[in-house]
Amino acid sequence: MRLPLILPLFLVLITSCNKDKPEPEETPKKIGIIYVYIGEKELTTAGDNNNIAIDQLIQIRFDKPVDSVSAKQNISLQDANDQEIDLSFTFFNQNQLVKIIHQNLDEGSAYTLTISSDLKGAEDETFDKKVFKFNTLTLSLVLESILIDGEEINTAKRIKDIDRDPQLEFNFNIPINKNDLSAYSSFSSGGESVGYTMIQLDEETISMTASQTLKGYGKYKFSISSEIENRIGRPFDGMDLIFYTEVDSTLKFPEITDDELLTKIQQQTFKYFWDFGHPVSGMARERNTSGETVTGGGSGFGLMAIIVAIERGFITRQEGVDRLERIVDFLEQADRFHGAWPHWMNGTTGKVIPFSPKDDGGDLVETAFMMQGLLAFRQYLNPGNTQESGIIDKINTLWETVEWDWYTQGGEDVLYWHWSPNYGWDKNHKITGWNEALIIYVLAASSTTHTIDVSVYTKGWSRNGAMVNTSGNSYYGYTLPLRNDMGGPLFFAHYSFLGLDPRNLSDQFANYWDQNVFHSKINHAYCADNPLNYVAYSSDCWGLTASDGYFGYSAHSPNNDRGVIAPTAATSSIPYAPEESMDAIRFFYYILGDRLWGEYGFYDAFDFTNNWVAGSYIAIDQGPIVVMIENYRTQLIWDLFMSCPEVQAGLTKLGFTY
Repeated sequence: MRLPLILPLFLVLITSCNKDKPEPEETPKKIGIIYVYIGEKELTTAGDNNNIAIDQLIQIRFDKPVDSVSAKQNISLQDANDQEIDLSFTFFNQNQLVKIIHQNLDEGSAYTLTISSDLKGAEDETFDKKVFKFNTLTLSLVLESILIDGEEINTAKRIKDIDRDPQLEFNFNIPINKNDLSAYSSFSSGGESVGYTMIQLDEETISMTASQTLKGYGKYKFSISSEIENRIGRPFDGMDLIFYTEVDSTLKFPEITDDELLTKIQQQTFKYFWDFGHPVSGMARERNTSGETVTGGGSGFGLMAIIVAIERGFITRQEGVDRLERIVDFLEQADRFHGAWPHWMNGTTGKVIPFSPKDDGGDLVETAFMMQGLLAFRQYLNPGNTQESGIIDKINTLWETVEWDWYTQGGEDVLYWHWSPNYGWDKNHKITGWNEALIIYVLAASSTTHTIDVSVYTKGWSRNGAMVNTSGNSYYGYTLPLRNDMGGPLFFAHYSFLGLDPRNLSDQFANYWDQNVFHSKINHAYCADNPLNYVAYSSDCWGLTASDGYFGYSAHSPNNDRGVIAPTAATSSIPYAPEESMDAIRFFYYILGDRLWGEYGFYDAFDFTNNWVAGSYIAIDQGPIVVMIENYRTQLIWDLFMSCPEVQAGLTKLGFTY
């Protein structure tokens, strides 16, 4: 067979055919992009690339090294008019990261970043063209700093004690023209425009000065409206700069001696009770706008003020006794509830005017304040005078018919503030210390007809000694015998002590002179310290107590500080802190007098942080001013009230020494 010769020939033919077939071509290598950033924003070829920074470098990271020469030739940036932007290249990470520096771009403009397909990699890799379109942001106008009289201010804090002829300097992040700024600016105080001028200091800095000297302790607002965007074509958040000027230390009234000043304050403050005494009842109106509403406690304070007025010659004795008689006759026929008068009454009819919901009956605290005044006046009257003797008898009847023991609510060891014929004991307000109500327990114990047991005082008022500052908390170097805080509003040291003499008064719980002195000193030190940074608070301008306020009536104190100073607080504390109180009295009269002094003495309160001064006078704030100044000067009312034999017996019963 010849088969063996055929196989080798077949293999030769196959081999020859394989050599003639072409080799397959290799796929070219490509280079890709991992990211493109301008500043902190990543660009995409498909998404919106808006608000791109105008001054940030471009960063392009490739997945392989690029040829640096090729990159410089094939990466370009054009503006909306296809004008080339000069670029400067730097290469990192073995030429995988390209950083490109450019001149600042125009704001609010369109740009195109192109990476051409001619770009080559370091090993001749190819690239698919990429185009990134973006729009630059428009820079916001930003107020970078504010200087007042050359000192940079912190707008996060209350800005106060600014010179009354200040220069304000505004530094912006970009150029701004003073005419543009002025067109959208305003300067005002209390809603009224204040004139000002602007000066261009440099491209980014503009100064402002007021056209006139600003008032002392004024609240001023300089505003730049966000609407300025309509003029300058860039966003601005707007600005309200609020600042407070320093005190105007010029004297508002001619100087007189301190003794003359105290007399002037007593006389003008007393006029409140004389002029606003109700024409029918003679009782003091709650406030100067109260119309028919008269007040029990405030009228009691007013009775003591009438005694002062007689002694000081503001009115005659006959005028004072006639007013007292009218008030006593009114009280005889006015609404009473187990002997207690209501807080408010109609000055013509004597009918109760509800003080609050369910408070349409007897108010034992207001009754005690009234009785304190009646007893002091009783001691002042002359039993040898027919008219005055008759009034003494009437006062004794009123005094003996107050049912203090009824207000223990059936024999409990505590007195209750209210009782109503319609709501009974629903208010359920126990009178417990320490507060303004010590006089209630003293008078209840002093009653010869409706007295209370000592246990009502020790268990109810003192809460078995719980009102004592057993923890020894100290504030500004003073430790109060009673209460473990800063003492509360200053009327605690006034209302009970218009007649009750605290100078040598002590019991098992406290020395009451120390209590009231330390309370006054703490209140003064707190205002001088001014931890809440209110306007006008100082060593000369102090006194927190219950009064009207910018946010309404409140019992202001270091623990309830709303920025409201009440002149009655420091003025009525003069027996306890004579130097500090006299400093405040001079400040209120001479320095703040043009804003604070009115027809009936000092207005009730002021809050310069809110550019507010009360237009009101309130009986319970007016009375202590007249009476406590007199107690400081002559001890007149203290001596009269403490001469009451019933009061002496009541104090002894409760364990007081005096």
